[in-house]
Amino acid sequence: MKDLASISRWLYFRRYARAAEKLSYNKLEVLGPEHEFSLVNNEMKPMPIAEEIVNEYYGKISNALHLTRYAIRIEFPLHIVEIKARNPFNSPELLEESMQAAVTSFLEFITNKYHANLLGTGMHPILRLEETGIRPNDKIAQELSKAFPLRRHGWLNIQSFQLNLPYSTEEEAVSLHNALTHLCAYLPAISASSPICEGHFTPYDDFRLHNYQMKCREIPSIAGDVVPEYISSFNQFRNEVSERYSSDLSNVGVSIDDFADYVNQRNVVFKFARKAIEIRVMDEQECIKSDVALSCFIRSTIRGLLALNDEPLSHKILVNDYNSIIKNGLEAEVLNPKGKTARQICQYFFKLASEYADEKEKKYLWIIEKRIKEGNLSKLIRRRVVNRAQKTTFDEAVICVYSELARCVSDNQPYF
Repeated sequence: MKDLASISRWLYFRRYARAAEKLSYNKLEVLGPEHEFSLVNNEMKPMPIAEEIVNEYYGKISNALHLTRYAIRIEFPLHIVEIKARNPFNSPELLEESMQAAVTSFLEFITNKYHANLLGTGMHPILRLEETGIRPNDKIAQELSKAFPLRRHGWLNIQSFQLNLPYSTEEEAVSLHNALTHLCAYLPAISASSPICEGHFTPYDDFRLHNYQMKCREIPSIAGDVVPEYISSFNQFRNEVSERYSSDLSNVGVSIDDFADYVNQRNVVFKFARKAIEIRVMDEQECIKSDVALSCFIRSTIRGLLALNDEPLSHKILVNDYNSIIKNGLEAEVLNPKGKTARQICQYFFKLASEYADEKEKKYLWIIEKRIKEGNLSKLIRRRVVNRAQKTTFDEAVICVYSELARCVSDNQPYF
């Protein structure tokens, strides 16, 4: 007989499966973006005032501000806000226009009221953990703190660009999930933007993802290898993935019945409530336009992978290559038979994306091509800081470069 926890989790999936039946998007039909930014002052210091800002903007105490076309949410850390679309977009151009309008409107408010700015990239470069905090009375944080010390960079200093892609049937969901599992093992080679932590260069191209791997180490089943396991059905996913981490958390007194989707820390996650798959592997970029470019690249590449329907690489190869890429980026040596380095694999994916992209998506792919050729944002930040540090102190060089990156948010201009 099933225990009460298992029954509760079964009801959770049943409830959201019914809710999702109301959605009608076809596979890959729309793009659902979520952008995370740090609140910073003119010296790029973190400003842990997200709750104050949202409450002032909204006029009452709330964890989110819901406007007509977008919402602003307070994340775990009080210096980070998430700007997300309330409804997904058919067109990448509309995505860019709408989300940049949201950024511009919010920036105008926080600049005038708090002299604050927004900073993208995967991590705040100079933040010390004592300089931020967790939103008071956050129920998810209260539960997770029973299992994990939340004062880690993996919880308090990571910013991702999350993309939601829809599916309409279980069969579509399975094939989409497995194709994304393949692609997302290599995507950090292009999307890494977190080379600096606490004012120092790190040994990782994508230090956010390194911290992401480590934040749940007390209960390994929550993240697994971070690269998701291939699946064959929803039942298999529930039985072999979500039931396992739900049970492990239950054993230490953590109840996740109302946020089971959130707890899964893999880089590709089912969002049953909205009948979508969420991609979490990407560092936040320097501007909305660059996020849109990643969205176009992912969707067109996935079209190509689904059309080719090649024999999937082993999960072991994907995990090996992913870990190598987090450390070494585009220069990482990989086991994928399509190439010897991550750059060669990304060039293969770019060729596939160019072939399967529609005309609107092709307008953004030049940004990805340039990143593959010249280096991801993480590598560019390193080069710029090193060059500036020849004329000033390292600390001043970091502030100068990240001040330029903050302007990229407001101007919506890629950093090259």
